[in-house]
Amino acid sequence: MVLPPRTGMPLHFGISIISADKDKIVGEMQADERHLNAFGILHGGALMAFGDELGGLGSRFHIPPDTRTATIESKTNFFRSCSQGRVIGESVPLHVGRRMLVWQTSIYGPDGKRVALVTQTQLVLPAAQGTPTE
Repeated sequence: MVLPPRTGMPLHFGISIISADKDKIVGEMQADERHLNAFGILHGGALMAFGDELGGLGSRFHIPPDTRTATIESKTNFFRSCSQGRVIGESVPLHVGRRMLVWQTSIYGPDGKRVALVTQTQLVLPAAQGTPTE
């Protein structure tokens, strides 16, 4: 599968894909001032968006042509604060069904320690008119 180009929010956030297949997606985000909260640490919403991007991308490996997915549930556990720098995400499928997929993404800060764990459920839907599919 050819990965879609980084556009929109993933491009704005600086998310890039290191490796991708049906069993694991690895991405990175260069966290800088765009990603910080008022206290100067990485914003939890940026971590959640990063995890959502990786899990959603991974779902594309498991769905039929002319379909898409939408996140219908997402839960994030935050373990520690995170500073600016290279943040790595590793996303793996926990469940792959015909109508739903569940992905879990571990996110590691610049120091290599896990800062968050994102678990999300993706619902398989027909492609919206004008939506790119594979």
